[in-house]
Amino acid sequence: MSTTQEQSVARAEKLAPVHSASSAEADTPVARHQPSPVAIPESLEQLRALPREELAGLSRTIRKQLLEITSRSGGHLGPNLGVVELTIALHREFDSPREPIVFDTGHQAYVHKMLTGRAELAGLRTAGGVSGYPDRAESAHDVVENSHASGSIAWAHGIDHARRLAGQESLAVAVTGDGALTGGVALEALNELGADLGSRTVVVLNDNTRSYAPTVGGLAGHLRELREGTLPAGADMFTALGLTYLGPIDGHDHTALAEALSTSRQAAEDPARAGVVVHVVTRKGAGYDRAEADAVDHWHATGPFEIEPPTEAEVFPPLDAPAPATTWTAVLGQAVLEGAREDPRVLALSAAMVDPVGLTAMQREMPERVLDVGIAEQLALDTAAGLSHGGAKPVVALYSTFLNRAFDQLLLDVALHDEDVTITLDRAGVTGDDGPSHHGIWDLAVAAQVPGLSLWAPRDGRRLAEAVPAALAAAGASVVRFPKGACPEPLPAAETIDAGDVLAGDPQLPIDVLVVSIGALAHRAVDAASAVREAEQARNVVVLDPVQALPLSEPLLELAGSARAVVTVEDGVAERGIGAALTVGLAQRATVTSPAPVARTLGVSQTFIPHAKRDAILAAEGLDAPGIADSIEAVLR
Repeated sequence: MSTTQEQSVARAEKLAPVHSASSAEADTPVARHQPSPVAIPESLEQLRALPREELAGLSRTIRKQLLEITSRSGGHLGPNLGVVELTIALHREFDSPREPIVFDTGHQAYVHKMLTGRAELAGLRTAGGVSGYPDRAESAHDVVENSHASGSIAWAHGIDHARRLAGQESLAVAVTGDGALTGGVALEALNELGADLGSRTVVVLNDNTRSYAPTVGGLAGHLRELREGTLPAGADMFTALGLTYLGPIDGHDHTALAEALSTSRQAAEDPARAGVVVHVVTRKGAGYDRAEADAVDHWHATGPFEIEPPTEAEVFPPLDAPAPATTWTAVLGQAVLEGAREDPRVLALSAAMVDPVGLTAMQREMPERVLDVGIAEQLALDTAAGLSHGGAKPVVALYSTFLNRAFDQLLLDVALHDEDVTITLDRAGVTGDDGPSHHGIWDLAVAAQVPGLSLWAPRDGRRLAEAVPAALAAAGASVVRFPKGACPEPLPAAETIDAGDVLAGDPQLPIDVLVVSIGALAHRAVDAASAVREAEQARNVVVLDPVQALPLSEPLLELAGSARAVVTVEDGVAERGIGAALTVGLAQRATVTSPAPVARTLGVSQTFIPHAKRDAILAAEGLDAPGIADSIEAVLR
């Protein structure tokens, strides 16, 4: 047995039980024998100069500050509580930014930010404040935004490879979660890294047994065997790929972490070796009892909260308290569950996000019909295509932003083969606090490029409940997309015509402006039309919800062609999507003697929009009621 293997076995034998609260040096109401707090160092040089016996006190300070900050602003609390000791050890061993540290996913980088000059996380996830993910505009220590999982190993290996070619002596570190390893690109990167002798890439595998929910699949079982020490030394998959494997290491033990990362440096600097994997076992939510006790996701992400346990009044609100608002996600989940009850062919798939996308109720009632494929959207869509071909009716429930990762599968596996796959997209449009990578502003543009795809963008919860069975009944690929948060009040149709639901104006009279409203901006469009009619009494401004936005219907094109002007409203990129498709459709029907109406497509800018509140972003993009009214009036001049 090699020295490295002996160290791995020894560390596995002495690994502290992962349920032990004391190993996280927690700052909880029930914790005992707490170390004295240590102030967060102002520089990494000061951090590296701290005596090791003071690190427990520093960990306590960081946890306390994480709780205080996220209790005010919300944020990804659970993942960051779990990496306090690990992040301290990383910055004591590696010389960032000369030796870059790439976090995957980036929501576990709060502690990294606190140690690299942003101790207060000032304005976390608010406009102009610190981002919830690494951000190059904030610091040279932030390498990759990486809020979409699984890319860090490829990033770090690429950086390392380029620097070796340039003759630079440094190394690169990828900090990846066990959930991120379920993504194909992470496995592809490990495959490549294992064959690259001389690579100076260190992969730190933060194994907390979950992404949002418990990690699934054969890989999860393999990591469990490594944690439990039931595999003989050298029998791990990483060694089989040609990598140097160190672990498992207690991720809340400062001494064990320091020794393991020092050993990883030595291995990475050995020209006869390929990359190094350091397997670190942590506890999500470590050090805060309420997070550790949360079985759903260990407080993966939270809004503002009270640090102390809730009072009886909070747990049992008074009988006259207003009922909580119904969320889009809850409506979606109930609609899918009802569809599954009515049709035994309906199955639901999630990419490691069963609860966030609304599938928990269905999973509890019929667990055999909810499949979690891990953080692997490409796999979800290809599996759904196969399920459809086998006779099932799959529903793939994703966040809108994550559909981008599986465009090829949507286009060439699902749509090309005309498979009956329904995709539901939560957090569609502008989402707000999570920033540019999480805005769901590309889904309409993506959908509009897919031949034969049917799309529903319901304006309220009632229409969402109707859209799901319609999508399940549709042939081929179908998409139902909806925003984040609480559903608005139902917006009834004044009348329904072949082109869709008329929300304002009179389609039987000559139309000055036809406002085609896509999705949850309908209330704003109606308010805008009302303001224009008040300002210009003679104008007939008709607001129409086409209900099924794709494919564009012939009645919609005919109605739009009869109007003097058309304004489309959607919370996707203005230069693509439904409005752009409608404009092209009108132009293709136009002739010299029958020109197309003046058209204005309203949407968001084709840019990466920083984090801010949803309403503030919509207003800045001209998608609030005053902004839409201004655009309507502009086409009437």
